[in-house]
Amino acid sequence: MGSEATYTDSTNLKLRELLKEAQHDYSPESTKIINDFVCSIKKAIDQIPEDLQVTADLGPGFVRDIGADKVEFKFKKPKSIEIGGSYSFQCVAKPDVHVDLFLRLPKECFYEKDYLNYRYHAKRFLYLCIIKKYLKLSSLIQEVRWSTFHNEARKPFLVVYPAARLSGNAAFFVKIIPTSTSLFCASKLILERNNVRSLNQEGVLQATPKYNSSILEDMFLEDNFEFVKRTFMGWKELGEALILLKVWARQRSSIYAHDCLSGFLISIIMAYLASKSGKNRINKPMNVIQILRITLDFIANSKIWDHGLYFQPDGESNISNKDRRKQFQSFPVIICDSFGFNLAFRMSLSGFQELRDEASLALSCIDKCKDGGFDEMFMTKIDFPAKYDYCIRLNLKGSREVYSCGFCLDEECWRKYEQKVLSIIDQALRGRTKLVRVIWRNATFECNIEDGLSTLDGEALLIGISINSMEEAFKQAVMGPSPEEKDKALEFRKFWGDKATLRWFRDGKIAEVAVWEHEESERHIIIKEIIEHVLSHHLSLPKENIISIVDQLDFSLRHGNKDPISFSVNLLKAFDNLSKHLRLLDDIPLRISSVQPLDSAFRLTSVFPPPPHPLAYEDSVGVKPQKLTSTCIQPLEVMIQLEGSGNWPMDDLAMEKTKSAFLMKIGESLQEKWGISCTATEDDVDVFLSGYAFRLKILHERGLSLVQKQGNAHVKRVLSSDKKLFVRGQHSSMINGLRGRYPIYGPVVRLAKRWVSAHLFSNSLTEEAIELLVAYLFLKPLPFRPPSSRITGFLRFLRLLSEYDWSFSALIVDINGDLTPEDDKEINHNFMSNQREYKDNMQNISPAMFVATVYDKASEAWTSVSPTAAELRRLATYAASSAKFLTSVIMQNLNDSYRWECLFRTPLNNYNAVILLHRDKLPFPHRLLFPSEINQGRKILHGNPSKIFQPFLLPGDLRGSLEEMKNKLMVNFDPLRYFIHDIEREFPEKFKVWYDSLGGDAIGLTFGNKSSKKRGRNNNCEDKDVVDSLRAVGELGKGFVRNIYLLKAPKNKLRHGYLRSVSDRD
Repeated sequence: MGSEATYTDSTNLKLRELLKEAQHDYSPESTKIINDFVCSIKKAIDQIPEDLQVTADLGPGFVRDIGADKVEFKFKKPKSIEIGGSYSFQCVAKPDVHVDLFLRLPKECFYEKDYLNYRYHAKRFLYLCIIKKYLKLSSLIQEVRWSTFHNEARKPFLVVYPAARLSGNAAFFVKIIPTSTSLFCASKLILERNNVRSLNQEGVLQATPKYNSSILEDMFLEDNFEFVKRTFMGWKELGEALILLKVWARQRSSIYAHDCLSGFLISIIMAYLASKSGKNRINKPMNVIQILRITLDFIANSKIWDHGLYFQPDGESNISNKDRRKQFQSFPVIICDSFGFNLAFRMSLSGFQELRDEASLALSCIDKCKDGGFDEMFMTKIDFPAKYDYCIRLNLKGSREVYSCGFCLDEECWRKYEQKVLSIIDQALRGRTKLVRVIWRNATFECNIEDGLSTLDGEALLIGISINSMEEAFKQAVMGPSPEEKDKALEFRKFWGDKATLRWFRDGKIAEVAVWEHEESERHIIIKEIIEHVLSHHLSLPKENIISIVDQLDFSLRHGNKDPISFSVNLLKAFDNLSKHLRLLDDIPLRISSVQPLDSAFRLTSVFPPPPHPLAYEDSVGVKPQKLTSTCIQPLEVMIQLEGSGNWPMDDLAMEKTKSAFLMKIGESLQEKWGISCTATEDDVDVFLSGYAFRLKILHERGLSLVQKQGNAHVKRVLSSDKKLFVRGQHSSMINGLRGRYPIYGPVVRLAKRWVSAHLFSNSLTEEAIELLVAYLFLKPLPFRPPSSRITGFLRFLRLLSEYDWSFSALIVDINGDLTPEDDKEINHNFMSNQREYKDNMQNISPAMFVATVYDKASEAWTSVSPTAAELRRLATYAASSAKFLTSVIMQNLNDSYRWECLFRTPLNNYNAVILLHRDKLPFPHRLLFPSEINQGRKILHGNPSKIFQPFLLPGDLRGSLEEMKNKLMVNFDPLRYFIHDIEREFPEKFKVWYDSLGGDAIGLTFGNKSSKKRGRNNNCEDKDVVDSLRAVGELGKGFVRNIYLLKAPKNKLRHGYLRSVSDRD
């Protein structure tokens, strides 16, 4: 097959290793332990006395809640107790090592019509109650719990935990699952019959296909497992493929669920494909990889699903179209056994759509990913928080609305509620979503079913939403019918409630409409508001019980109550204005041919794009400064290119001087022609226009050619100013194009940058590197689809940082699909050279992250200096802990704002020393997320704030003239950056500096190698040299430094320290 070429020897080796890890050890020792325990269970059951009177008193709550009557019987021993399930044909997939024990219920305990009105389910449960009571008397049994068969509360079974363990201290358990072979006449349980008499409409009995199937499942359970066992026994490749598919499915919580896939259904589908009914699509000569691919392809693409899967006994004719229609009227998915029973009666349409989508993605992984998609298919966890763009939790504990019509009729009330929620959301978000998934795992191992079913609502109902396109998803209006269509208009108003209004549009059209008006930067919350409205309106749910994971991290990007990204419209207009003025200049020796923005604010990936500053307008524009006018302004770099000329000097220094002369002339011309203020230094010219400061840079291509002629490898790493500008221009252009394709890219990058800075990694990861890491999530999303929400994208960023194999793989970001196979070879060659250099560097200070692009195949631009191996380990540890914490906050009932803030609160006890800064001396104090305080360690120094620098104009300054106020404006002044530079210059080997470039008031210091060795020799007393150095640091930052603390050197590894700090948040 074509796919075989995808699987290299290394991939086959990985699959072999995975199978070794996933397969249960069927050694004689393990088999004996399990068999002995099964025998002890049988012995305990055999000791139950015959004719024991069984009444509803054993489980009054359960019997009451399912509405059963006539449940008394005399206990008889089971007809048989046999091992079944995947253990019986050696296809158990670890870590879930369990043995299914089929306990055949005796016919003597049942009457002929016990299939009616839940009598069978009640007696089945009471029978297990007796068994549980006697099992608990055995000393070989550690614990007996209730669980439910595929989350079906009316069909509980027993989970028995032994006191003994397998080799390697591995745990296992036994499921005691009742079966009812030949207990009732199957014709009494056909789909169109009613067997729950209370289910009627106006006296007309309704069919109970789900209820009937629930009983038929127990009747045919043993026969169907026997068929599967016969298919798999002795077929090694088929069994191994089954184990791999179980691993694949278990990594995907949205499909390994009660209404979708189970290990049994996987084996049934494979058995079908290996049978005559399935045209022997799987046959003996095939290897594991071929079987795996055929099964996934069948699930994803086969049209047979439209007609149903039927196991046909030899010699019998096909199922009639009439019978097929009956099946599909009751169930969206059909997998019929040879008895005519639908094995997939629990599978929902949304679950089946999700399954096919996941199978399709798995095939894409095989075809497009490295090593045949091994990591993406088997090693990547695809849970609700990372998969869906929007996750919603409904807390329904104690909600009587769920079971107001009874716990169990044809379907259980929880499944009906799932369908009701799905129907409402589907209608509300029509056209906005690709897929909506609703799952309520209401029955857990901890449930005490004897007390009844009202307690099975402890877990939240989960809703996962994947959106189609941002444009459709964020539309502000839902258009309804015209008022002339009275029935449709009435239906629209009934559905949307008080949100429905009648509007007259500009084209003269009058229509019903529901509107959610928001600014561009807040439209991601439209879906949240729609969901909250319709669920509150139709289900009478209070909004505090509807937790939509959408905007909880927006606080980290806000300035007050406003997202500063909204200033970008003004910025882009200002840039267009600048570009127009520059191109019109005609009194400079060479005209300007191109103007390109470089700053991240232009590509909407800056955490804090600057607002218009009242002192940065042209002379002709008078804007009065307001209270809290900043004294600092960020310059936004812009690259310009001039017309070609052969008169440029060849010398590097002379070329830079010529550029400076050009910039001076450009500044003068702007001032003279249009009154645009400019300031100049030897290196820069800043242009003040429309409230912004633009810093001009000139790129000349000759500078590039001069660098390219250098052959020395060390020279390549020291980029010239032209090379740096060229690379930045390429990066800016590509990222801007990517953001146009994926509008959510910008907010995800901003969250990622905020997180990196908040945890003091500003010195370790440049903002361009962060942009490329996030770009990788969109360009190489498999096994996901590209994210369409900021929290989902942020979570995937954290997981990428923590899980990517940086030691063995270059991260290649091909934004426009420009890289050829030859380019890939060159990148891998560069990566291997980089790794050899890293291994040769015993000081471990070489860069450890290799991020390659079409313009930077040697990873020289953004990661040539940092992060080092030590920094990357620390970064990965923090990312792993934050990802785990974020996942738990999304999935659990932990929705207070403090929990979300903890993602950006960094533990300061992971540093040897901490410097706290005066917050009112930061250039932009409003960007500070959380004030930092230290309650441990020794205070080395306390400093008073300087009176020289003020971040805002004082009231007295505002009374001065505009020119006087402009003279107080400081361009690109950042005392934190200068302070960090001074520390690194004065103590290059003593301290490693960690800081937040986006507005943090804390700096972390860890000891360098030399300091660490000194402390190691003198653990019992403080190192005077370190204390003196910290005081010297305080002197460097006099007026800026508030306090310096010396903390105890961590005794444990960083991982333990950080994870403990995160766990303290709980």
